[in-house]
Amino acid sequence: MAKTSTTTQGLRAAIERSGYYPALVAEAVEAAVGGEPIRSYLVHQETTFDQNEVRRHVTVLVLTGHRFIVSHTDEQAADGTSPTPYATTSTESVKLGRISSVVVSRVVANPEQYTPGTLPREVVLTIGWGAVSRIDLEPAACGDPNCDADHGYTGNSTADDLSLRVSEAGDGPETVREALAFAQALSEATADIDR
Repeated sequence: MAKTSTTTQGLRAAIERSGYYPALVAEAVEAAVGGEPIRSYLVHQETTFDQNEVRRHVTVLVLTGHRFIVSHTDEQAADGTSPTPYATTSTESVKLGRISSVVVSRVVANPEQYTPGTLPREVVLTIGWGAVSRIDLEPAACGDPNCDADHGYTGNSTADDLSLRVSEAGDGPETVREALAFAQALSEATADIDR
């Protein structure tokens, strides 16, 4: 989808609907996008509970013709570095060719009764581009149950740069649809790079 005033307005409207410092979030996202056409976007606002405090967080994902842009905005309570509450906004721009994986996990109720097109109950979108990797290690063993030798460790490395969870119950069915649409657009865009 080419960047039109409708696409730009749709992104801004989605940011405003999140209700989470829309002027701050929109300015950061628009600066990162620059003049590139927007192909797809997803805005996800999340509320978490941290001891006695409620904290909000918004993630904005934008797909352009050449880049995947991630924006995170978090609010913080007053602390030793600031006498007043504050927000931190960061954006990261990733060339589409660097994206190594797009994983979409779907949770469906009553899978034996599933019909194509039914909306999943929950979607987890995990995107890897090599900035963050997780290594899971465990002691290696051999097949001998009486062996007490040190066989070192075994494990795996997983790209885990971004993981975003949306659910029908918490975010609404439209957000689940939007997450699936964004995931499909991103998967298609990364496949186009390899052709």
